[in-house]
Amino acid sequence: MDTNYLENNYLTLVGKVTGEKKFSHEIYGERFYIFNLEIPRLSGNEDIIPITVSERLIKEDTLQEGNKLLIKGQFRSYNSYENEKNRLILTVFAKDIMELQENEDEENEMVRKDIITNEVVLVGYICKKPIYRQTPFGREISDLLLAVNRAYNKSDYIPCIAWGRNARFCQNLEVGTEVKVVGRVQSRAYEKKHEDGTIENRVAYEVSVGSLEVIEEKDDGKTADSEKKEAV
Repeated sequence: MDTNYLENNYLTLVGKVTGEKKFSHEIYGERFYIFNLEIPRLSGNEDIIPITVSERLIKEDTLQEGNKLLIKGQFRSYNSYENEKNRLILTVFAKDIMELQENEDEENEMVRKDIITNEVVLVGYICKKPIYRQTPFGREISDLLLAVNRAYNKSDYIPCIAWGRNARFCQNLEVGTEVKVVGRVQSRAYEKKHEDGTIENRVAYEVSVGSLEVIEEKDDGKTADSEKKEAV
């Protein structure tokens, strides 16, 4: 079965540039930069998401702090070798960037209301047994690691976190199960305690699962309809 990699992994983000852009890397003369996008949550908090973008997609003033941007792209991962250990690094790879004005005319305002501010869709395979747990307050959580195929025989490994009945459902998923996840990209601050007793403040990036469905194949190799589990 042919794979459409653009359908396996795509997202839409709307937020404001925070901080300054930094040079990331260069490939065949094309320079890439990384910057942070601040995306508000309904709770009033914000997610700070790293964005990687080609110089060919931006103008000189596109990434000025405070600029409001609409970004479409993919959630990607790569391994970074630090202190003799591999570390999974996650970033949004921008494929399209549009500047949004704060004071838009009536027509653009109607368009803006239809824009989803934070949504990611992933189709991939469970590559690690899900970890189910309950918080001291009884909230159910499952941690998933999803392998999402990319072109040129590459894969992105995306951490996901499911809640409530989705978490309960995910605990029974077997390694190798193909699933479709719809959710949002989120950032989460945590403390990493090292063997020498020192504590390092870090930020984790993951997909908070809004809905999840198992993709089953029929005997003829075609994808069958599957049951969709909505988050609570």
